[in-house]
Amino acid sequence: MAFNDTDQLSLAGSTENILRFDDIEPVLETRDLSVAYGENTAISDVTFQVPKNSVVSVIGPSGCGKSTLIRCFNRMNDLIPSATVKGTVDFNGQNIYAPGVDPTEIRFRIGMVFQRPNPFPKSIYENVAFGPRINGMTDDLDEVVETSLRRAAVWDELKDRLSDSGLSISGGQQQRLCIARALAVNPEVVLMDEPASSLDPISTQAIEQLIHELSSEVTIIIVTHNMQQATRISDYAAVMMAGEERIGRLIEYGTNDQVFGNPKDERTEAYVTGRIG
Repeated sequence: MAFNDTDQLSLAGSTENILRFDDIEPVLETRDLSVAYGENTAISDVTFQVPKNSVVSVIGPSGCGKSTLIRCFNRMNDLIPSATVKGTVDFNGQNIYAPGVDPTEIRFRIGMVFQRPNPFPKSIYENVAFGPRINGMTDDLDEVVETSLRRAAVWDELKDRLSDSGLSISGGQQQRLCIARALAVNPEVVLMDEPASSLDPISTQAIEQLIHELSSEVTIIIVTHNMQQATRISDYAAVMMAGEERIGRLIEYGTNDQVFGNPKDERTEAYVTGRIG
């Protein structure tokens, strides 16, 4: 059965390995978060906090539940009929899974950028204006579009092409357009699932610089397999692992310097040094 307490606990992380912030109210906090798809548990008992205006990398081998975890933060798993979620995800102190919470509103406040750029088959302008229009905004859309594209560091490249299709620009530009689209509704958190994995090195560098700049305004949680990228861009790192039972668990969470320089768990050290992966 899913969420069976008798599941193997060989990969359960010690609470001593999980950084806690006692002097701040985190923008996001999970408590005993578990997700199952049908009878198969994907992640189990994940508890950690995300400080405001920080960059948190979620790292770990393939199949350990990284994407499942961040999809909990804006209720994207609701869109999978077989998915069930247990535990809590507090956003600014409110459990987003409580009765009466509108998942659509949550997705505006907690935006998401996917692994592959996914512009709408609309103009560049309409891609960015889409969210504000859905929210009922009709005035100042030109300003919103320009500001969002500037925040995504792509205005100078696209300002003379706003009527062109969002599908007509390069992959790196498409990904920054998707980031601009997410920023247009002024989210407090942006989730990124391997946002640079399909991009060339120059575009990847542009995305990393953008993440660094945006972190002064929004909280960013990024899934990445690239350890060098995680060390460059993150303030904190959360390490996920799954054993033979294929249930993902959080085994370590701390500052970048601690996780990559002085990991507390030998499995973390093995992963970040490339001995497992």
